[in-house]
Amino acid sequence: MARYSLLIGFFIMIGGFAYMLNLTNTGEYNPRDIPTEFIGRTAPQINVPDLYNETAVVKTADMLGKVWLFNVWGTWCPECWREHAYLMELSRNGIPVVGLNWRDTRPEAKAMLTKMGNPFISIGFDPDSAVAINWGVYGAPETFLITAEGMIVEKHTGGITPEVWEKKFKKYFVK
Repeated sequence: MARYSLLIGFFIMIGGFAYMLNLTNTGEYNPRDIPTEFIGRTAPQINVPDLYNETAVVKTADMLGKVWLFNVWGTWCPECWREHAYLMELSRNGIPVVGLNWRDTRPEAKAMLTKMGNPFISIGFDPDSAVAINWGVYGAPETFLITAEGMIVEKHTGGITPEVWEKKFKKYFVK
């Protein structure tokens, strides 16, 4: 009887795995989507030195009155490299993107932007995760959409693509 119990348990486990795999393939489940408590709340403060100008400070308050994206990235993040070209396209189309360079060094971050272009209107430098922790960031890239009133209304974990832009963010920038 114990032998059958193990066999039944194995098939239940395989069935559960197949079910989750099917949900993932149909787009109904994304294991990277971790809900955030910040949707509908005032954006946490950004108050860190600028990547290029250590005496300047990047602040959330500077963006009040504008709808904008807040993109957390690092040179150590392969997906950040992949999404960079699309961030450049958004920037060329007038979409304001504030960057947060996270867990990096200034020379590496500047070298990446020199090589690939700079899509950000300002870039906070957060090597010790002070801002990232306050925003609930657990990986990169992560992108938040903040309204003109300073409220977070969308979050995306992973790279921004044309599909993600259309589905989550574009509607906030259409006039």
